[in-house]
Amino acid sequence: MATQKEIQTLTDIKLLVDSFYGKIREDEMLKDIFNNVIQNRWPQHLEKMYTFWQTVLLDEYTYNGTPFPPHAKLPIEEEHFNRWLKLFNQTVDEYFMGEKATRAKWQGERMAEMFLSKIRYYKNNNAIPLV
Repeated sequence: MATQKEIQTLTDIKLLVDSFYGKIREDEMLKDIFNNVIQNRWPQHLEKMYTFWQTVLLDEYTYNGTPFPPHAKLPIEEEHFNRWLKLFNQTVDEYFMGEKATRAKWQGERMAEMFLSKIRYYKNNNAIPLV
């Protein structure tokens, strides 16, 4: 196990994001979903995730975007979110401790719950998400 530390810098964010998505890209349940959507744009996706988590955890406002719309039409259900959360929390716990690590896990749970709720709404109401 890696030595745990506080999340304090962009380097820490990159370690979290790169390690987490490394697990995603090998996970039997999630890898095809992510790879089919992202394809050869992994560097761009990771960069966007760096800025998202840098904004959320470090209060350095580098993220510009709306995170939900790209997920709205994905073929994902609750079990996919549960697996995503398990891998995310596992990655946070592997490398980090402290207030920002706790916040990262809370934010991940909040996003998963919100995204799942919205996906179900759009699926059941044949609606189109606003960008």
